[in-house]
Amino acid sequence: PPPNPLSFASGALVFDVEEKMRLEIRENNFDFNSAVNSPQDATWLLQRFRFGALYTANDWLKFYIQGQDIREIGGSRPNELGAFAAEGDNVFDIHELWAQAGSPLAGWSFKLGRQKLAYGDQRLVGPLEWLNSARVFDAAKLRYAGETLSVDVFTSSVVNQQDHVFDQSNFIDDDDNRDQIFSGIYLSSKILPFQATDFYVYHLSQNSPAGNTNFATIGTFWKGDPKKLGGWDYEVEMAMQFGDAVRLAIGPGVPAVSQDLAAFAGHWELGYNYTHPWKPRIAVQYNYGSGDDNATDGKLNTFQNLFPTNHLFYGFVDTTGWINMHNPQLNLSVQPTEKLKVGLDYHAYWSATNNDAWYRVNGVARVRPVNAAARSASSFRGQEIDLTVAYKVNKNLGLLFGYSVFFAGDYLAQTGASDNAHFGYVQAQLNF
Repeated sequence: PPPNPLSFASGALVFDVEEKMRLEIRENNFDFNSAVNSPQDATWLLQRFRFGALYTANDWLKFYIQGQDIREIGGSRPNELGAFAAEGDNVFDIHELWAQAGSPLAGWSFKLGRQKLAYGDQRLVGPLEWLNSARVFDAAKLRYAGETLSVDVFTSSVVNQQDHVFDQSNFIDDDDNRDQIFSGIYLSSKILPFQATDFYVYHLSQNSPAGNTNFATIGTFWKGDPKKLGGWDYEVEMAMQFGDAVRLAIGPGVPAVSQDLAAFAGHWELGYNYTHPWKPRIAVQYNYGSGDDNATDGKLNTFQNLFPTNHLFYGFVDTTGWINMHNPQLNLSVQPTEKLKVGLDYHAYWSATNNDAWYRVNGVARVRPVNAAARSASSFRGQEIDLTVAYKVNKNLGLLFGYSVFFAGDYLAQTGASDNAHFGYVQAQLNF
């Protein structure tokens, strides 16, 4: 290949650049109400610029720094991160800053500093790159990688991003009383030649005015290899949680308070890859996250979704997290050329219980309050169809087009407005 124009000193110093722009059009994604023109019913342009530098001191020591600048242009939402679900502005700040000793591909390694964490399918821990700001952690990670087994041991705190303020995690922010610490052990193995078999234990502790959170998540993730299974592939992930967690204030008479946690979530998927030049794949899957059926018994059964990349999994309108839900899916994809891939997904949604809230993709925001009307309503939330088209112009430039429609179900009709929601986008991403 031609030499990297951003590589210097015989490859010891390598710069990287990313520019991503995405035009979004949203209608009724939050209130399902065509009669109200809310701040989220608009069109806006999201822009993200990153500039990084990797210095390789020798075979076992590396240093990396990356800055990030994000902007939300147009629309009617405030340009503050999180206000009316805005992705907002965050003028150039430190996104990653770490030192690494050893190679993560073989033997022992240690990575210290601001970094991304991604495990398994990212249903519980991922960088959420779809979001303009993305997610990073101030973390320390020890890793061992062998031929058939690798294990990560880490402790971390998620970085809170604010405009015009240096981004900090609770770990380094002396003025923040949340004191969040997220730790884990993640083991990946190839003990079965036809599948990846992973096991993990996560622990989250943090403080809040409503009480303390202190719970463990124990789970496993399996992924079948279609090359060794005659074209078939499958995924299974199951996780259970126990400890103490804060119940969110989900409606009248249900205040935020810390309670005993016992929860479960699961993902089961089966797919088939056809031997055709277009590489067609068809798959069915089912996702479940437990909800809490009784807010007054002192126990909490609402699954805690941790730090996921949920946008990948439960519909691109982002109405749903891996919490209090039933979500069967049908997934289709074809790849007419090496550069072009087209996907079509169908989703259906039910609440596991109407005594708990319908939680959005971030696991915190609720679609409707839990009141008498919600408790007596149908548990059927609705259906969604997602069309995505990805085109790789060359190794540096990728284009993404998508349109999604959410068809409101009986739950929405029986608790308030129930108009269908629409989401369209066009994205270009340039990487060097």
